[in-house]
Amino acid sequence: MFTRQDVLEKASEERVKFLRLQFTDTFGVLKNIAVTSDELDQALEGRVSFDSSVVDGVINHREQDIILLPDLSTFVVFPWRPREGAVARFICNVANPNGTPYPGCSRSILQQVLDEAAQMNFELQVGAEVEFYLFHTDNKGDPTTNTHDNAGFCDLTPYDLGENVRRDMVLTLEETGLDIGFSHHEIGPGQHKITLKPDNALAIADKLVTFKFIVRTIAQRHGLHASLMPKPLNGMPGSALHLHLFLQREFDTLNNTEQPLKLNQKIGHFIGGVLTHTRANTAITNPLINSYKRLVHGDLTPMYVAWSKDSRNSVLRLVMDGGQVSRVEIRNPDPACNPYLALAVILKAGLDGIKKQLSQPPPLTENTFHPNDNRRFGVRVDSLPRTLEEALRELASDQLARATLGEYIYRMFARVKGEEWERFQAFVHPWELKEYLSIS
Repeated sequence: MFTRQDVLEKASEERVKFLRLQFTDTFGVLKNIAVTSDELDQALEGRVSFDSSVVDGVINHREQDIILLPDLSTFVVFPWRPREGAVARFICNVANPNGTPYPGCSRSILQQVLDEAAQMNFELQVGAEVEFYLFHTDNKGDPTTNTHDNAGFCDLTPYDLGENVRRDMVLTLEETGLDIGFSHHEIGPGQHKITLKPDNALAIADKLVTFKFIVRTIAQRHGLHASLMPKPLNGMPGSALHLHLFLQREFDTLNNTEQPLKLNQKIGHFIGGVLTHTRANTAITNPLINSYKRLVHGDLTPMYVAWSKDSRNSVLRLVMDGGQVSRVEIRNPDPACNPYLALAVILKAGLDGIKKQLSQPPPLTENTFHPNDNRRFGVRVDSLPRTLEEALRELASDQLARATLGEYIYRMFARVKGEEWERFQAFVHPWELKEYLSIS
């Protein structure tokens, strides 16, 4: 943990000239305001102000002043910038001029949920697997859909042409303070995976927004475009953001119950809560129209609102160690989500399950590729929403999810995404022309 003095000394030692005050808007886009090192004291005191529309992610003609409050623990000097005139960054919370949290600050939303978890003596570590594609760019530098290679799952050079790029990404991520687990070529051509080792939920959210920024930056330096779009190619695998929740600590008694619940019981209630709100939370964890092109019935697709030890078709997968649950893998989110909001709604749902002692439903026992296959198991299993519109309807009717986001973020998100859906509906797509033009 950096102190104010540590930051000042580090900035002087590294000859930092520019400071980027970074923050994330409602839709998970990383933004920043750059100041020179002469303004470092002002930045540390939270005296850098700006317009709230940049945080909301949309101009709504009701803008106000906001201030940026740097989190000193996120201070880092960018390793790819020149040593002379170096560039450093902070990740910031967004606040009102009086210092109270701005209602559109998604980082503050996650912190509020984590504060509630701490009050319940609930500890959580989160790891992440992030998938992305590498595409060639055209002579203008714009991305194409031509993949960088035609390699497959865990292939090596000469098939995996992204090996050097991926190595540079990992080294840069580690220099920036991210703890990397493994990396490899994924199933799709030009598709890659890099994993982040577990950390507390706020740190992982910070690391995920940093991850996307660095991966795109390093890809660009190699003349490529790194796409974290959930489903960029027809007929090829989509890209996921698998979140691994490590629930390792015994909890104290909750709600003054006479008999403390065992850890596995509480994990069961946590799972029950997450699954109860999964359909509504999908609007946050899978926020694009394109997200639902990945979430279709098929091999290894997490379509079912269920848990399993084996099936990759379930939203949750439990990993066991010595008869105990060592982690819960949440498989449906994609890299386009705002990680602060995604983790906030998932964790809040789990905490609600513990408070209400919601039951853990029966497991999904095998991979199932068709919606009606589960009838033979004697249980009814819901599927995830099939479209963004359906997910938005679920979100609108889920009071817990809306309360977690706060009405300000909820209304902003729902309005913008609703307008996005209407634009999509009004657009004539190439598939329609191919399917209908000659026969209609």
